[in-house]
Amino acid sequence: MTGYKEIYGRYRQQILDGRLKPGDRVPAIRVLASELQVARKTVEAAYEILTGEGYFVSQGAKGTRVNPALHVPAMTSIVTAVPIPVPSSPTSESKSELRLGIPALDAFPHKKWLLLSGKVARSLRPEEMVVPPVMGYQPLREAIANYLNISRGLNCKAEQIFITSGYRASLHLILSVLAQPNDKVVFEDPGFFLGQQLLKHIAPNLHYVPVDQQGINVDYLQRNHADARFAIVTPTHQSPLAVSLSLPRKHQLLEWAQQNNSWIIEDDYDGEFHYTRKVIPALKSLDTHERVIYTGTFSKTIMPAMRIGYLVMPLGTLRRFSELGQILETGLPLLPQKILAQFINEGHFYRHLKKMRILYQQRRRLMLDAIQFVFPDLFEFELTGGGMHIVAFLKCSMQDIALAELWRQHELCVRPLSSWYMQQQKRYGLLIGYTNIQSFEQAQAILQRVAEKTRAMMLV
Repeated sequence: MTGYKEIYGRYRQQILDGRLKPGDRVPAIRVLASELQVARKTVEAAYEILTGEGYFVSQGAKGTRVNPALHVPAMTSIVTAVPIPVPSSPTSESKSELRLGIPALDAFPHKKWLLLSGKVARSLRPEEMVVPPVMGYQPLREAIANYLNISRGLNCKAEQIFITSGYRASLHLILSVLAQPNDKVVFEDPGFFLGQQLLKHIAPNLHYVPVDQQGINVDYLQRNHADARFAIVTPTHQSPLAVSLSLPRKHQLLEWAQQNNSWIIEDDYDGEFHYTRKVIPALKSLDTHERVIYTGTFSKTIMPAMRIGYLVMPLGTLRRFSELGQILETGLPLLPQKILAQFINEGHFYRHLKKMRILYQQRRRLMLDAIQFVFPDLFEFELTGGGMHIVAFLKCSMQDIALAELWRQHELCVRPLSSWYMQQQKRYGLLIGYTNIQSFEQAQAILQRVAEKTRAMMLV
């Protein structure tokens, strides 16, 4: 559990390291308490100590900020980073329902986003109208680093953040920078299907490791692929089963990577969406040997159309990423990065996440109730503590591919679970998105479209 001492320590270290600067705004007490899933008094205690020691100042309605008058002497970091040169029409599927990974479009703060967009566009300076920085807009890199350090338990600096166009771009860049042509790469089975498609083209020595109720089977990895150079994992909510990697396996995986000089690529694609008091920290937060490369995206938290992701580069790899990044990447458009940086720095991102956690928990319950009402004997479920989709396992059938095709013919964009497996041992079911379901009646009406044909197929 996160206590007031840990919150105090995180902020103090952020300030002493220069990652939070005098005048920077910090999240409101209630917002941060919700983000960390702790009592408000826990955050209040940390803020009171930081204020009493002169690190924070409260400005009433303007919020709490790092003391503008604070003078922090330059400190020598324990690990010295290598200096980085400063770089000078919708498809039919998009209209379908029950899609995976699409945030609640009806609940997005459109007005606030439009206001910020207009403000940012009007403030664009002539010197910003040239080629954008390859590694990303510096204020956005700072905002992401601060967010990850406070909310996901990382200890990273802005210079470690590389802004990309999403998960696949991050994965391609990592392997381009660090991998040799015949390096062995292991991937979860089942695993994210778009990741599979990319790896089949760029990683010729690709292998798979099964996943069970405790996440990726590290014993299997050590028995069969101990010589792997890269392990690509989704430890917070495994994609697609949504199980969490157990703490013993996290330590086991980190130990394997350290002993074999291997890399772990952590895809934390929806770690923000947890529905219990138990907040699962990122695997990267336990990494003491800099063997984990953390990746994230704003597709699930803001909108897929943003096409903004990021990765956290280990300190020892900064020069390599910078040098090759200048060749492989061109830099994302500046305006969306500036808007997103403002959205985070003004606290809207934290508030939006808090709202979405409550909303998604409610909508998951609505969808589950509707599925069980329309198909009382067809599916079974193994609910987890978070995520953005339901895994509906077929009780007595293996026809999930045919069933998914039937549903897709009626514009229900579900995915068959078995197609995400690459090895022989498989499970069968449907992956169903629920984030844009607004009522039980809506969910029931959607499912009724395919109810009769689904029952007929299952009786064959």
